[in-house]
Amino acid sequence: MTTPTKKTTTRKPRAKKTVAVEAPPAINSLPKLPFIFEVLDLTSKQVGNANKVKALQAHEFDALKSILKWNFDPGIVSLLPPGEVPYGDAEDQDMYSGSLSQNIAREAAGGESATGQDLDGRGKTSLRREWKTLFHFVKGGNDTLNSTRREMMFINLLRGLHPREAEILILVKDKDLGTKYNITIENVKQAFPKMTWSK
Repeated sequence: MTTPTKKTTTRKPRAKKTVAVEAPPAINSLPKLPFIFEVLDLTSKQVGNANKVKALQAHEFDALKSILKWNFDPGIVSLLPPGEVPYGDAEDQDMYSGSLSQNIAREAAGGESATGQDLDGRGKTSLRREWKTLFHFVKGGNDTLNSTRREMMFINLLRGLHPREAEILILVKDKDLGTKYNITIENVKQAFPKMTWSK
């Protein structure tokens, strides 16, 4: 009696699944005079501290440094109420659902305009142009303004800015830039070593 022989089969090795890892954008990929949100997006996507520092240095301008300083310097105190920014007048508040902050965030994400802005930001100003007015909103800048006037100036500024720039300003007033952008105070200090900080 013969014993049956087992058939042996060789398995082909499984192909390893490769996950495509998207490379961060090139540091020099921005237009000549970028918006602050473009610089923050680019920097946030860089891998490693050294690359984040290089991205900030490659696009250094006063408005960017002013925004980063307001956000990260504990000695700069906002004179604006924390949290959501309301609409300036009751008619707008009745016309739009949610706060101005919520609607700007929706616009910045590409949603429907609820502040009378073009979604592409055409005809709107930028923080690059308006940064010199930001002293009105911090302690020691223009303490003669009453709070109502200061808040109305802030609301009007937000409504005139590109939606993504307005979103940054709302985050910065509460020192919350890190909730959206992966940038730290260490990145900023290394990128701009001559920047002075409060003790």
